[in-house]
Amino acid sequence: MQKKVEVEIGGRTLTIETGRLAKQAGGAVLVTYGETVVLVTATAAKEGKADADFLPLTVEYQERFYAVGRIPGSFFRREIGRPTEKETLTCRFIDRPLRPLFPKDYHNETQVISTVFSADQQNDPDLLAMVGASSALLISDIPYTTPIAGVRVGLIDGQYVLNPIQDQLKDSRLNLIVAGTRKAVVMVEGGADGLTEDEILEAIFFGHRALQPLIDIQEQLQAAVGKVKMAVKAKVVDEALKSRIAEIAAGPMVAAITTTDKMERGEKLSALQAKVVEELGADYAERQAEVKGLFKDLNKKMMRSRIVNDGARIDGRAMDAIRPISAGVGALPRVHGSALFTRGETQVMVSATLGSGEDAQRVESLYGMENAPFMLHYNFPPYCVGEVRFMRGPSRRDIGHGALATRAIAAVLPDTEKFPYTIRIVSEVMESNGSSSMATICGGILALMDAGVPIKAPVSGVAMGLIKEGDQVVVLSDILGDEDHLGDMDFKVAGTATGITALQMDIKIEGVSREIMSRALEQARGGRVHILERMHDALSEPRVELSLYAPKFFVTNINPDKIRDLIGPGGKVIKGLSAEYGVKIDVEDSGKVSIFSPDGITAEKVLEKIRGICAEAEVGMIYEGTVQKIVDFGAFVEILPGLDGLVHISELDNKRVENVTDVLKEGDKVRVKVLAIDQRGKIRLSRKALME
Repeated sequence: MQKKVEVEIGGRTLTIETGRLAKQAGGAVLVTYGETVVLVTATAAKEGKADADFLPLTVEYQERFYAVGRIPGSFFRREIGRPTEKETLTCRFIDRPLRPLFPKDYHNETQVISTVFSADQQNDPDLLAMVGASSALLISDIPYTTPIAGVRVGLIDGQYVLNPIQDQLKDSRLNLIVAGTRKAVVMVEGGADGLTEDEILEAIFFGHRALQPLIDIQEQLQAAVGKVKMAVKAKVVDEALKSRIAEIAAGPMVAAITTTDKMERGEKLSALQAKVVEELGADYAERQAEVKGLFKDLNKKMMRSRIVNDGARIDGRAMDAIRPISAGVGALPRVHGSALFTRGETQVMVSATLGSGEDAQRVESLYGMENAPFMLHYNFPPYCVGEVRFMRGPSRRDIGHGALATRAIAAVLPDTEKFPYTIRIVSEVMESNGSSSMATICGGILALMDAGVPIKAPVSGVAMGLIKEGDQVVVLSDILGDEDHLGDMDFKVAGTATGITALQMDIKIEGVSREIMSRALEQARGGRVHILERMHDALSEPRVELSLYAPKFFVTNINPDKIRDLIGPGGKVIKGLSAEYGVKIDVEDSGKVSIFSPDGITAEKVLEKIRGICAEAEVGMIYEGTVQKIVDFGAFVEILPGLDGLVHISELDNKRVENVTDVLKEGDKVRVKVLAIDQRGKIRLSRKALME
């Protein structure tokens, strides 16, 4: 059955239709906004995975270049290989709000696929994919019943703007994605230009109010064409076994979960679990997965109870306390800037590298080929958590953490006109027990300052957690890994001492209220300021001088008409200079020439060469030139490389000259003065003027 619903949002009509395409999928919708069109399908296996204790949900988002009338630039001319960073990040922010809303005991393999069919390059397909994912799940037989929707919020000229188009985002101080259900906000992700906590909070709930019509039309669609949902068999808890496990483990578990050291705590819990299995004996040998699941449930319940009822965190900190911080710069001798940042049992080694414009990353997307002069790469090797696993390149998590840190730091980078270097930050996680992405931000800022990058202001980041039991709510600052895994929220906030530059919120419950979010933001501000003070102890401001090993940057300007002379045929001239002096030379259409050199002396030599190649004659100036050609009426003299002028026979001497060759011959060196330059650029020279 075909059905279409529509609503106006952000001044444009958004439509969701079903029943025309992909009819064999569990649920399929076509979402249109402006001239951007995305197909989203949701399909699930008919049977659940045996003994699974997680939701096997996969979310895919794929952009097709035909959507903008382009052929991919790859060798194979098709979209192949790893997803782009944009595709990966979109998958993540669709997955995160959906996952907590599935039934707890649903374990069927489920796949959501979003494909961009058309893109008008103004309305981003990512939000259409999110709304489409919720809609496709809602009308399918998959037991997903709570619709979500997402909107983008901008702040332009002091006004919040709903779903700003790409052209508007260039002038926006905010780019924030807000996802929510009918009742609550379930996910937040974005960057800001140092906005206050109150401004961010208002933006979040402006977005939540604005997304309600998108919930309405999804419910209309489900009422019209929704399938009967498959039954989910509730997991039966063996209360006797649960009590027996608590009897064996509850006492020793208090000691385990109050062990501050992460690895020691893990060893104690593993040993206690093994003890439980041993004491239960052979009668439960075939029910190992069930026993381990109940053991984890007990661990979670006791940890949460201690926080809510006893006010006691795992490591004994106060709820708003930050773990001990150690920070130092210059950790690596030959890199341009580096920092080792440690907070509790989370540690990162961060480096900053400076390069020329040629080093900027070229990114092919639906918006065309773009240059990225700032890159931040986050690496999470298995040893940082004491594990052994295959290393297959950056994971979705690595890319997501890197993107969050990128947004946080990009807001305080100097303008490229003032600091025209390409910047790359690499964060190597040395050990992790929560908030490694926030540690990356702190270490990244210190590494930039160590490299001499004139940032606008230091930035720090902190991860906030939440434990909610009924009406009891506890907000935690600087959460540990276990507090993240067993808690209800991971709310990362980064910014300067005065404002927020990036934030990301994920929840595992149905939503969080404005009061809770306000409390978390205010508590995060105190944590941020405390961390900034510790960073200040390591390095208070950017170094005045760049590293000895960093390239030096010099700029000169030439007449745009001279660009071809500097580049030369086939790039011969500029390539020759680069090879001879070991420098990088970038030439812009405006005539701006940037030279990246290993030292200042070399750069001055190159500048002198460039000035010679691109110099222009000036009236009244005296030059020593070379006679290039003799003609009956005078001599052509090259006064600058590739630039010559005419010495008329009447200007050769202060007496009458019968033949030019009586005075000059080809190849002679001669001093001449520029008399005039006409509108066509022809130069009149005089030898006689110097003799007089």
